[in-house]
Amino acid sequence: MHPAVGTCRNLAISLHHIPINPFLLHRRFIHLGPDTIDELLDRHVVKNEKTRDDEEADLLTRQRLTSTRREALSLYRDILRATRFFVWPDSRGVLWRDVLRENARKEFEAARFERDPEVVTRLLIGGRDAVQSALDKLAQKQREQIDKQKGDRNRQ
Repeated sequence: MHPAVGTCRNLAISLHHIPINPFLLHRRFIHLGPDTIDELLDRHVVKNEKTRDDEEADLLTRQRLTSTRREALSLYRDILRATRFFVWPDSRGVLWRDVLRENARKEFEAARFERDPEVVTRLLIGGRDAVQSALDKLAQKQREQIDKQKGDRNRQ
């Protein structure tokens, strides 16, 4: 055996048998400390306790955001359901269903980080109105087509 390998092996064996002090395992070294002054201050400065009003305000804000998120997801699902009825191609040969879904996705992504409740509510109401009016127009056109077909059959 090469002498260097034997020396390394002996050193490893001797280190393996050194008792470990549990205090050293739990001790926090300086190089594991905070990286910035802000982290240091956050760790060691006493923070103000939240009042009951602050907690209630936070709870109401979270509930409103959750409610708004639920409404937005509901609207998006309704848009996807409504686009199933648009099965004819546009001038480029792409189905209107795919065009409408792509546009809806872009609109939702554009408003993704909007935090103003008034703006979010306005967007949700506008989206609901747009879906409803598109479905109403589609239903009206289909009724007209059915009436036209019935009129053509009656003439023959």
